[in-house]
Amino acid sequence: MNKQTIELNEYTAAYMSVGDGIPVILLHGFFGDAETLGSIASTLASNYCCISLELLGFGDSSKPDLRYVIGDQVAFLKEFLTAKQISKFYLIGYSYGSWVAAAYAVDRHDLAISTPDLLGMVLLAPAGIRDDSFVGRYDHLRPLFWQTPLIDLVLNSIAPLMKLMGREKSFETIQTARHALMTQPAARSFLLDRLEPEDAIDTVEKDIDRIDTPTLVIAGEIDGTIPFWHAQTYAEKIPHASIVIIPAADHDLVQTHSQEVSESIVKYWNQSASI
Repeated sequence: MNKQTIELNEYTAAYMSVGDGIPVILLHGFFGDAETLGSIASTLASNYCCISLELLGFGDSSKPDLRYVIGDQVAFLKEFLTAKQISKFYLIGYSYGSWVAAAYAVDRHDLAISTPDLLGMVLLAPAGIRDDSFVGRYDHLRPLFWQTPLIDLVLNSIAPLMKLMGREKSFETIQTARHALMTQPAARSFLLDRLEPEDAIDTVEKDIDRIDTPTLVIAGEIDGTIPFWHAQTYAEKIPHASIVIIPAADHDLVQTHSQEVSESIVKYWNQSASI
């Protein structure tokens, strides 16, 4: 898949596209880009036109100086659909992307006239439910926000030691997060603006009962990033939603269990179409 760009009203949207058929818009997670859901897009491409959109402030899409809230991403998605002249589509969101997808579905319900026909929605390891237990959980990582080369020098200097200690994988995760926070203003702004419970101004748990789109929630059995009850909240509050739990899958299920995820999506959409 080659990355493409399209000009919107104010911003530029970057995306990758593969396959033919009814469009499926895929929204990546936090620190992600158009390649995050590449395995799922490739699997679905035999029957659908899979479009992996890089959200505002991520990848090669525009990176304006904003206090990024979910409403900004919803507006960005709407403009993208208009620019691409998409009249009906499926929507898949992963983690942060699920938050955006759910917020779009809520907004679409409230403004149903003149909006594209959302045929179905899939929420993978979804975020977007207020959870005050996150407050303080990552305080020890705050130096990663510091915009100084000193942090990168320190990380590079201790990398050999982390390898010797057998902590190379977890250390690579920290380095990836550091790079993302320095290159993705949406990620940086989003985290800095949500350090306290009262900052959770745009979670969607109060509104998702208004969603009228057939919705499949997919969660990893051992997700250590987003607690399982978040997925349960979506499945219970969205009318007629279904939930699938992928055994032995963590938050990165879109990479480690992409085949099971894709099969669950296709099965659900086929069942929904036959009703």
